[in-house]
Amino acid sequence: MFIVLRKRGAKLAGGILFTLGGVITLYTMCPQATSLLESSDGVDFATVRKIEEAYARLNGPQGVKCHSLLKKFLTKDVLEELKYKKTKLGATLYDCIRSGVYNLDAAVGVYAPDAEAYKTFAPLFDRIIREYHGFSLGQKQPSVDLGEGKIHEFPPLDPGAKYIRSTRIRCGRAVVGYPFNPLLSEGRGIYYNDEKTFLIWVNEEDHVRIISMQKGSNVGQVLDRLNRGVKHIEKHVQFARDERLGWLTFCPTNLGSTVRASVHIKLPKLTANMSNFMVMCNRLNLQLRGVHGEHSEPISGVYDISNKGRLGISEYQAVKQMYDGVKELIRKEEML
Repeated sequence: MFIVLRKRGAKLAGGILFTLGGVITLYTMCPQATSLLESSDGVDFATVRKIEEAYARLNGPQGVKCHSLLKKFLTKDVLEELKYKKTKLGATLYDCIRSGVYNLDAAVGVYAPDAEAYKTFAPLFDRIIREYHGFSLGQKQPSVDLGEGKIHEFPPLDPGAKYIRSTRIRCGRAVVGYPFNPLLSEGRGIYYNDEKTFLIWVNEEDHVRIISMQKGSNVGQVLDRLNRGVKHIEKHVQFARDERLGWLTFCPTNLGSTVRASVHIKLPKLTANMSNFMVMCNRLNLQLRGVHGEHSEPISGVYDISNKGRLGISEYQAVKQMYDGVKELIRKEEML
């Protein structure tokens, strides 16, 4: 049973209450004056000016050391094409680029303010998606495949618990009709079962992060629990999905399957040569992090290793990418 506190704009759906508030209201003293301050697409000129100032910041002295995908693909032509556009929920180009403009060390630099942003601002998002995922305009996300009926393919990776401390699989979802993080700032929480092996994170980054995890290396058990939870929630809530991009999320790096399958693992022999280890992980399509997420450090030699792919592969394939890659790393560790 999943219970979320009710706040402004909350939505009740089949016994599951998601606080996805954040109603956007434009207050104005004079509607006639407002119309004079908007472009033909409804973007006020104050916002257009902020967009232009943001572009100048990216390309001025402050942005000299910025190497984000935002800076690479927000060309003058793209700026002129998009600066007057907005989505039905009121999201503008400024909402997409604001974080990347004021966090110049970001690798990507853009976020989607709502689901429609991926189409409205496609000249920017499509280029970034192609560069990051290697996913071209002609490609489509595969049909949903949660790996049901294939759980037997994922027996424990490390039955003797010599290397792997824990296993975690998560996916992200956005509820249809609500804005994403930049336009939604209320109603956050995390909810979990008594064993803390199944969790729902509400409005942390995406509307919903669904997480299954446990000690040890039994990937099959973790995946089965995640699938059962996802299926239950989907009976009551409609999530945003695009025919080409798959499940839509706040960050374009998490599109598609949205699945991140990971283990906390200690491989002392392989990690003794970190440059070789990182090359090995890249070759196996694995992502290496510290145990507390991006930009964190390993603790006592324990790393977080996950699948690198999200978009262009199914949920099952994302888990298998991690499983096969980690299995190979353990094999190599035992050879040394």
